Amino acid sequence: MKKLLGESALGLQHVLAMYAGAVLVPLIVGGALGLNSEQLTYLVSIDILLCGIATLLQIVSNRFFGIGLPVVLGCTFTAVGPMIAIGGEFGISVIYGAIIASGLFVVLISSVFGSLVRFFPPIVTGSVVTIIGITLIPVAINNMGGGQGGADFGSTANISLAFGTLLFIILLYKFSTGFVRAISILLGLVGGTFVAGFMGLVNFAPIAEASYFHMVKPFYFGMPTFEWSAILTMTLVAMVSLVESTGVYFALSDITKKKLEQRDLAKGYRAEGLAIVMGGIFNAFPYTAFSQNVGLIQMSGVKSRKIIFIAAMMLITLGFVPKIAAMTTIIPTAVLGGAMLAMFGMVISQGIKMLGKVMGESTENSMIVACSVGIGLGVTVVPEIFALVPPSFQILTSNGIVAGSITAIVLNIVFNMIPAGRKAKVDAPSPKSAAASEKLLSQN
Repeated sequence: MKKLLGESALGLQHVLAMYAGAVLVPLIVGGALGLNSEQLTYLVSIDILLCGIATLLQIVSNRFFGIGLPVVLGCTFTAVGPMIAIGGEFGISVIYGAIIASGLFVVLISSVFGSLVRFFPPIVTGSVVTIIGITLIPVAINNMGGGQGGADFGSTANISLAFGTLLFIILLYKFSTGFVRAISILLGLVGGTFVAGFMGLVNFAPIAEASYFHMVKPFYFGMPTFEWSAILTMTLVAMVSLVESTGVYFALSDITKKKLEQRDLAKGYRAEGLAIVMGGIFNAFPYTAFSQNVGLIQMSGVKSRKIIFIAAMMLITLGFVPKIAAMTTIIPTAVLGGAMLAMFGMVISQGIKMLGKVMGESTENSMIVACSVGIGLGVTVVPEIFALVPPSFQILTSNGIVAGSITAIVLNIVFNMIPAGRKAKVDAPSPKSAAASEKLLSQN
């Protein structure tokens, strides 16, 4: 009994470490799409449930899918900006059509993605992550004011709550270590909501109205529809997520001393693809390996897949209880905005960290970052710039994330893949000129 309680406590730690990230994504996306409290409660519930199922797909390894490492999967923050952009332009059904299509694409290329990783080096993935983080900041700022278009937008109460929450998170991050620091965002949300409750700014009705149990409904928001530009956007998001997951796989491989083969990586990618498809079918999100749980494994020293299995079962159980999910929907928009600024800022800092390792390698890499981030931000701020180009071309320019990502991929090929071979041929001196040079040097 004592052993079971200890294992449950370790599993709960993993749930808490990823919980803030798991619930923030549906709250942000659902809020941006204008979902009501009932729909938002469902979105949070199904997301938590599928986080658990996606995790099981990875740890229960078989010959077809699952990498067999103690990896926790959650919804990727990389998808937040693209989903909001797609939903705003085409509607929610196109979001899920794009997620399903991107997941199927990942399943299809899972066996060969290892050879495609070279098209997504840190200079590309770092640029993409940075672009996504930058495009998310306006969402956080609007929420800090109380929500765009709100009657009390920018009020003293909203600003105080937003910056108070942000300050609390910063102080926790500064003066705490280990597990408390790992859940600083979650504690910030709880603390901000607690203060807002004393200010009379928390509506508890969603909790009272939510049921204690519900069944999962495929296509809860309607049947998916498909748009090429949206599919391309979510496929790029999936590629970036796979690259990030590869880093998590190798980190866990090193921690657990389990050597990874190509077939193991393929099974890991295939599991993520299946999780993404399920996210589309059940109207949730794309899923990827969570790096914060790797830190928790390092800190605790517990590497057993059994602990992650317990955490996954906890998530699945929580996903069937809307009452618990409804507790997250009462977080005031301003409090959410304060936490979002920290979270999205961390996305940008992660991108900069990835770029920092390669920016100094060559001036070409600096040009890749300059152009891709410039295009990504520019198209986001002035989306009508490509309004008059042919519709087929607009697939690549429909939003800043796609335009910036494509720019980074193409420029990396131009600067870092094509020139090496060609430059050697062009610059290589002929035997005659080499001999002449040698003679000139000997004379000098």
